[in-house]
Amino acid sequence: MASRALEIANGVPGLAPERAVSWPKRTKARLSNGLEVILAEAHAIPKFHGELFFRSGNAAAIHRAPGLAEMAATVVRTGTTKRASRQIEEDLRRIGADLSSGAGADTSAISFSGLSEFAEPLLVLVNELAREASFPEGEFERERRQKLEEVKLDRTQPGFLASERLRKILFGAHPYGQVSPSEEQVAAYKREDLQAVYREFYTPENALLLLVGDFDSTEMLETAGKVFGTWTGKKPETRAPAAVSDPRGRRVYLVHVPKAVQTQILAGCHAITRKHPDWLKLGLTNSLYGGAFNSRLVMNIREDKGYTYSPRSGVTALRQHGYFSVSAAVRNDVVAASLTEIFYEMDKLRSLPVPELADAQNYLTGVFSMGLATQDGLLSQFSTVALNELPDDYLETYRQKIRALTPQDLLEAARKYLDSANMQIVVVGDRARIESQAALFGELQIYDAQGAKLS
Repeated sequence: MASRALEIANGVPGLAPERAVSWPKRTKARLSNGLEVILAEAHAIPKFHGELFFRSGNAAAIHRAPGLAEMAATVVRTGTTKRASRQIEEDLRRIGADLSSGAGADTSAISFSGLSEFAEPLLVLVNELAREASFPEGEFERERRQKLEEVKLDRTQPGFLASERLRKILFGAHPYGQVSPSEEQVAAYKREDLQAVYREFYTPENALLLLVGDFDSTEMLETAGKVFGTWTGKKPETRAPAAVSDPRGRRVYLVHVPKAVQTQILAGCHAITRKHPDWLKLGLTNSLYGGAFNSRLVMNIREDKGYTYSPRSGVTALRQHGYFSVSAAVRNDVVAASLTEIFYEMDKLRSLPVPELADAQNYLTGVFSMGLATQDGLLSQFSTVALNELPDDYLETYRQKIRALTPQDLLEAARKYLDSANMQIVVVGDRARIESQAALFGELQIYDAQGAKLS
C-alpha cells in the first residue's frame, strides 16, 4: 500500500514484473562439406531471415589492400555466372525477398529475408552468390568509383577522422589499425584482387548459415543440405598479425579541420572481447557511464550543462581485441570543459560504488528483451553467440547474470577497463580555436585531415 502511494505521489508507475522469454526451438548441424548450420523457429509471421557468414573480413585481407573484403562483398551481389545484376533484382522481386552483402573487420556476410514459402529459391540464389559470383567488369568499375567518392566524403566527416586516428593510435600496425583505404588504394583495386579474396574466404569450412523464421527445422535442414551440400572449399590460412600498440599515459591528438564550427571528441583505451568473462560487468558499467540515455555522462554534459546533444560511450569488441571509447561533438569553446567532465565521471565510477545499479540493470535487461521481439533481432543475438563462440546458454542466462552483478563488480570493472590515466584523446576541429584547450590534457600531436603530421 505504501509503495502504491509513493507511485501516485511521484506520478511514475512502478515497473511490471519482468516477463519470461520464450526461446525458439534451435537446431544445430554441420554438413559434410563443413558448413555450420543453425536454425531457429519463430512462427509469428510467415517469413524468415537469414545470413550466410564467412569468418574472414577486412583484417584478413589487409596484406592485399585495406577494405578489400568489403569491396569484394559489395561486388559479389552484382552478378553470377548464371544471372546478371538485373536478373538478380527481378528474381528477388518475384519472390518478395531482400538481399544484401557486406563485410567488416572480421566477417563477410550475405544477408537475406523473404516469405517462408519461397525459402528454397532464395537459398539457391544465396548459394549461387557464394559459389559462382562473376564480378562483372562494369559492375566492379561502378562500385570502385562509388567507393572513391565515399572515401573522399569520409575525409570531411569529423566522426570518421576521429575514429580513424584513434584506431591507429590503439592498434598501430595491426590490421585493426586501419579502418578505411585511401583514395590511392581504392584506385589501385583490381578485379582480380576481389576474386582472390572471394576464392579464399567464401568456402563452406569458413562459413555459418543461420536462419530464423517460420519453418520446420527438419525440413529446412534437408533443404539447406540439398542447396549447399555440393559446395566445396577449405578454411583460409591464418596469418599472424602484427602486435597492437600499447600507448601509456594520456596523450592528445588534434586533427585540424580549418573553420570547423564544433569539435568532435573521441577518447579510448584497450578493453576486452566478447569472450572475456568480464564482458557483462563492463557492459553494465558502460551503460551507467555513457552507454544509455539516462547515463551519468548524458545527464552531466547534455542535460545539466548543455555542452553537447549526444555524448555516448561504448565497448567495441573485435575478434582479437576490444576497446572502450567515449565521444561527444561539442561547441569549440567548451572542449576543455567537456573533457574535464568526461574524466570526472570516469574517475567517479572508478572511486565509488554505484547507488543506481538497479536502474542500469533494468535498462540493459529491457533493451535485451526488446531485441528478441523480431526475427531479425533473434538472428542478431544468435549470430553474436555463434561467431564469438559464447556458451550455449549465454542468451538464456543473460538477464539473470546481469541482475546478479553487484556495485563492487562494477567498481572493479571501472578500475580495470575505464583506464583514465592512459586514455588516448582525439579532438577534431579548428586548431586555432581548440589547441590551447586540448594541450591541457596531455602531450599534443597535430595532424591534417589526410593523416599527415603537422607538429
